[in-house]
Formats: sequence, structure tokens, C-alpha cells
Amino acid sequence: MKIFSNFESGNIHIVSADSPDNIQLTIPADNQSEISQWFHFRLESQPQLQHQFSILNLAKSAYPEGWQDYDVVASYDREEWFRIPAEFDGDTLSFKVVPEYGSMYFAYFAPFSYDRHQDLLHQAQTQFNCKLETLGATLDGNDMSLLNIGELSEGKKNIWIIGRQHPGETMAEWFIEGLLQRLLDDTDTVAKALLDKAVFHIVPNMNPDGSIRGHLRTNAIGVNLNREWQTPSMEKSPEVFLVRKRMLDTGVDMFLDIHGDEAIPYNFVAGSEGIPSYNERHAALENAFKAALLTITPEFQVAHGYDKDEPGKANLTIGSNWVAEQFKCLSYTIEMPFKEHISHPDEFYGWSPERSVAFGQDVLAAVRSVIDQI
Repeated sequence: MKIFSNFESGNIHIVSADSPDNIQLTIPADNQSEISQWFHFRLESQPQLQHQFSILNLAKSAYPEGWQDYDVVASYDREEWFRIPAEFDGDTLSFKVVPEYGSMYFAYFAPFSYDRHQDLLHQAQTQFNCKLETLGATLDGNDMSLLNIGELSEGKKNIWIIGRQHPGETMAEWFIEGLLQRLLDDTDTVAKALLDKAVFHIVPNMNPDGSIRGHLRTNAIGVNLNREWQTPSMEKSPEVFLVRKRMLDTGVDMFLDIHGDEAIPYNFVAGSEGIPSYNERHAALENAFKAALLTITPEFQVAHGYDKDEPGKANLTIGSNWVAEQFKCLSYTIEMPFKEHISHPDEFYGWSPERSVAFGQDVLAAVRSVIDQI
């Protein structure tokens, strides 16, 4: 029996693996941080034999509440990712599996590989009106890539969409893959209507270093990018520095920052109610977007989410708050679950890459509903 994590986005520590019925593991923290939550590893062992896993010390993980009612994601072929039931006792996540084949992958959520990321960028650039732009390099020397979609002309809106500031939130790039599929489909009338009125600037992966290293929340040196938007630097957070600089060049009329939430088992949005300049126009735009999305898909709801910031008390180091205040525009963080989506459960797959893709396509229709107002 062997356990591997020596691959892109791999992350696990073996405490003991003396026998298949007692495999004990822990999750290493992101580099230069105390944040631990993302795991991704491969088991190679005898098939048709039960294996018992225990992931220990989770009371000290970044989001202990995220393990309650969480089921592990697994795959044999790295294409289909399904759920394995797990139990959490407050510190240890336990699960059993009888592998059908000799090699099997396990992850916190279905990975979105750097190769797939590159495929997404380069397939997109072959479509009409889509240009791939490299803004600069990360601390590990990876590309900060931007897709610009649509023809610039007077009066057109600038819509910015970014994902994976927190690299372990891979559902964000699955979401953007779906959104791009629809936006670049020249037979889709929603896409055509949007591109008549707007140019899209899309960063599918804000944190390639953390993605490759197997981090949950930080870049190569342990910096949380979604706390860098007021004062980013090339030394600590070049990812935000480069994207923010380009935003200041183009202007922003609407901003969506795509994330995943460890604890809350729903899709929801977080607005900018606490920014100093929040007014009736902001509120009307937020309400219109939410109302449209509620109509478009049952995967969205508004009953569960984060508490709203009190007036004037928003944290302006957060991307969606900084953008809303800087550009006085509609700016939302969109959150998806790591767990099952309680409103519409799927016992075998849970919240999945496929549902993230479909949700991205649905959100594009909601953007269409407010394009004339922004």
C-alpha cells in the first residue's frame, strides 16, 4: 500500500499507514501560514479490500465547522468525482472505502488542474473577440492571465469576473469554465446580447502559485489575496497588484468574485452594504441581480449566507468591497459550497464540478438582466 501527494496540488501528511484498516493522516498548512484545510492524495493498494482512513487534528484546521456533514471527494479516472460518506467527531474525519481499482484519488473538492487552466485559456482565445493577455508573473514565476472578451467601443460597460483568490476553492474555476462556455458560444443569444453592450475581463485563476502548491487560501508565501486589495505589492501580492492595476486602466461597471465556502451548504452572494459610499443605487442593483438569479435557477437562495456589514464598516481590503467603493459599481462575492447543496441534494456527487459549471452559465443570464442598469 502506498499513499502519494507528490503531484500538482497534492497535499497530505502520513502519520501511519501500516495496514489498510488504520490509515492515519494530517493536512499540512499552506506555506508560511497556519491555514490547513485542502487535501489531495492518491492511494495505491489492493482493490476490493476495505480501507479505513482517519484525518486527524481537524479541530485546529482553518474551518473546523467545514467538516461537519462533509463527504470526501474521490475519483478513479480524475474525470468523474464522487462522494464517499464521512463522519466527523470534532477533531477526526473518518471514512471507509473499498477501492474498485488499484489506484484512487481523494480531494477536498474536485481539483481544477493547471493543465486544464491552460486549456481553458487557450481554447478561449481561439474564439472570436477573445484575447489572452499576460499581466505579469507571480512569485513562483507563473503567468497572471486575463481573458478580454468583446470589442471595445464607446458606451460599452466593463465587467470583471475573477476566481480562485483562494486556490483550494476550485469550484470557482469550474464556475468560470461554465460561464466562458456560454459567453463564447456564438449561438447563445444571452451571450450575444451581453457582448453588444459590454466587454468582459475574466481572470479564471487569481492564485496559480497556491493552486499548484496545494494551498487552501494563500499564495506562495502565505498571503491571503482577498485581504490585499487596498495596498497590494509586487513583493507580497503581485496577483492582486497586477489585476487591480489593469482594472484602474479599464474601469469597472460590474464585478463578480467567485469563491467557495467551507461551512455553509448553499450558494449565496455577499454584497457591499458596509462600504462608505453605499446608497440606494447600490441596493437596487444588488436586489435586481439577486431577484433575477432566484428566477433563473433553484440552485440559488438568499435565506442563508454571511451577516451583512454595518454601514461604513466594510473591510476594504476585501476585493468585492474595494471594487465597489473604488468604482461605485455593482460588486458581489459569489459563494458555492464544498459540501452537499442542502436545497437540492445529490447523495452520490454532492455539489460538483458539473453543477458549478451550470451555475456559472446561469449567473451569466443574471448579468444580462442588470446590464442596462449598471
